[in-house]
Amino acid sequence: MLQAYRVIDLTDHRGIFAAKVLAELGADVIKVEPPTGDPSRGIGPFAGDVPHPERSLFWMAHAVNRRSLTLDIAHGRGRDLLRRLVSSAHFLFESSNVGYLDSLGLGWDDLRRINPGLVYVSITPFGRTGPRSHAPATDLTGVALGGSLFMTGEPDLPPVRVSHAPQFWLVGSATAAAGAMVAHHHRVRTGEGQLVDVSCQQAIARTLSHAPQSWDMNRVIVKRKGAYRQLGSITVRITYPCADGYVACYFPGGPVGARMMAGLAAWHRDEGVPNAFIEGTDWQRFEFGTTPQAVLDEMDATLAAFFAIRRKRELAEGAVRHRVILFPVSDASDLLQHPQPRARGFWQPIAVPDIERTLEFPGPLVRVQGHETPARRAPRIGEHTSEILRDLGLTPAEIEALRAGGVA
Repeated sequence: MLQAYRVIDLTDHRGIFAAKVLAELGADVIKVEPPTGDPSRGIGPFAGDVPHPERSLFWMAHAVNRRSLTLDIAHGRGRDLLRRLVSSAHFLFESSNVGYLDSLGLGWDDLRRINPGLVYVSITPFGRTGPRSHAPATDLTGVALGGSLFMTGEPDLPPVRVSHAPQFWLVGSATAAAGAMVAHHHRVRTGEGQLVDVSCQQAIARTLSHAPQSWDMNRVIVKRKGAYRQLGSITVRITYPCADGYVACYFPGGPVGARMMAGLAAWHRDEGVPNAFIEGTDWQRFEFGTTPQAVLDEMDATLAAFFAIRRKRELAEGAVRHRVILFPVSDASDLLQHPQPRARGFWQPIAVPDIERTLEFPGPLVRVQGHETPARRAPRIGEHTSEILRDLGLTPAEIEALRAGGVA
């Protein structure tokens, strides 16, 4: 789909996911990394628990479908070669500190003079302007300042990050990929490149769903509720423990909610445990967010007892039969074995050099008929340096001299 386009990827772990999206759509992504390797290669876990830049599973997962060019852009010769690459590129992604590339003569204003059609995507913690534009951030401080940390965790315990992955940078990178494609649409129409200025803080803030609107409309601050979701003055339980993990079950109210509760009543009868509370409540009269808290509390206790002695798979299959809004909470092992992504070929086996077994990686974010890109393993450090520099017109002797000088 994007086979005709070239991407220069100057990001580190803070933006590596952005170019991955375009790579999976077929773009030729050239990962420019220092001769010692990109810092992302130092992020674990590592295959076989052996720390090594070629065994980072983080790198292997995020750097698929791209080529590696080692180049020291702090060196004058390295900058010259990068500018030559940029002259024929369509996108450039970078996640350096604000002002760093400008100090090297590689900023937006510098490179658009070389290539007016370039889409230059800058991924930073807080954006390129504003009072915090030069402030550093970690994933923890970023999600805290983005607002999501305030709403996750138990109410009587400290806040909890969302998952183990670096959400601050991942959400920012996904936003960057979307912004790049919007700018690309403009370029196709006008021929004009653009600067895409991505603030990871703003990207996180956009994931907060109903929280800002809850304040604007009702002056209610949505707080962390653990397994519950706050809806105005009431709380609705979402997550329940079961015999081998957790399930998510949600009562939305309205006709859909009434139908769901009728299914739950039938499910209880089928199991030989008819429930007087579910059978005797007129669920039709409750709309979204209007169910009395006392009714929700009784429903919570009823469902908790029903789910606690049953396994995730059993509950998922029963929910389908009875049209109940319930889903198992999947861990990595569950996802790997789930029949739906398996049937669609989502998990893609990729052989990796020096790794004892073939590894399975997530497939592309989208599948476009007639434009599927075969999965290719992440590159080794500088694996494609000679190939790329030859395409720029350098001779083998010149390439070897660059290596000897620590430039490539």
